[in-house]
Amino acid sequence: MLALLFVLLIAPYADEDSGRETGGVSESTPGTGHLDSGIVLHLSSLLALVLVFRHSLHLVAAVWAIAALGDAAAGAVGETFGGPALPYNRQKSWSGFFAFALAGTAGAYVLGSWVSPALPVDKVLWVSASAALVGAFVETLPIRLDDNVTVPLVCGGFMYCAFLVERSALDSNLPYLGIRILLAVGITLALALLGLALKMVTRSGAAVGFLLGVAVYLGYGYKSFLLLLLFFVLGSVATRLGYATKVARGVAERRGGARTWREALANGLAGAFFAVLVITTHHEAAFLVALLAAFAEAAGDTVSSEVGQWLSDRAYLITTWRAVPAGTNGGVTMSGTVAGLAASCLVAGGGLALGLCSAGGAAIAAGAALAGNLLDSLLGATLEQRGLVTNGIVNFTGTSFAGALALAIFFR
Repeated sequence: MLALLFVLLIAPYADEDSGRETGGVSESTPGTGHLDSGIVLHLSSLLALVLVFRHSLHLVAAVWAIAALGDAAAGAVGETFGGPALPYNRQKSWSGFFAFALAGTAGAYVLGSWVSPALPVDKVLWVSASAALVGAFVETLPIRLDDNVTVPLVCGGFMYCAFLVERSALDSNLPYLGIRILLAVGITLALALLGLALKMVTRSGAAVGFLLGVAVYLGYGYKSFLLLLLFFVLGSVATRLGYATKVARGVAERRGGARTWREALANGLAGAFFAVLVITTHHEAAFLVALLAAFAEAAGDTVSSEVGQWLSDRAYLITTWRAVPAGTNGGVTMSGTVAGLAASCLVAGGGLALGLCSAGGAAIAAGAALAGNLLDSLLGATLEQRGLVTNGIVNFTGTSFAGALALAIFFR
């Protein structure tokens, strides 16, 4: 099966002699016998998925179909028909977006079912459709990072979690969700309006924060929501500490530190995703630890950055340890690192005190949060510093990585 999958992966790029575009990848020089960087990145990402999900090759085949067929369809339809542009990326069209989603869905469904015919047909279909939509969104993000990396990795992680969803798990939680959803809407709306009144969030931040808060509340009631609230309070307090000093140094958050929808999504989307999986899978304990790790990482990253910029005017680049001004992407300080670690441990300890996990689960979450913060700094010093990704993408990657790492350790 591995050999067959390798053939599937390499087949679209085998015609090197023609030098023409294949599978939506840019042209290469005829006769050189070399694969271009897009192909190398695409194959490297899929190889990583094969190694991680070697026991779930239907997932790898489905992701390949989404990345290859979806990208090719989006390029062909978008260039041929054009149409209205996406509001968040004027270089991409709605026609290309939906072409990616449709082609990706069809390809993922066919290949996923073919590799693992025992899987329920309806489940493969809705997981394929959901993952293809996610892939279409990732492919259209206005970032310079090659989508041959982002689409396979994001879709792979999403599909793995989606295949764990079971209707029986949701049915078992339905008796608790009636009153819980009413409390979620009421409490989250009240806090969103309070944050808006106190100028802790903008209107867009309050709206997106409300939606994320409802999802987190549904995960485990007020206990999971308190984790989100703890992160928000820690981040807001850290932002206001020494604000005048940070303004003088030119590193203070804009709008007085009020969070917009971008900050809300970057720091809260991964936690909300894991919260939904708490009630829709039979792996409640595992996803609670992942949720805990995501918010612990978000708290650690925010606090370390804000405290470091307040207490020190100089940081050290994590890749070279060269002294740089505080606030430089990828720069770390001793005071910020200690404060960030304390914030992560505080959130992890909060999860333990609330009974969301065992002591071992809290330790896993804290360790994963630390790893996520290190990755955040590395991406900041490399990809963000070069303008390939935004700070929001880096923050989302850090929280997602922390949750995924905690999940992997827990399952092991």
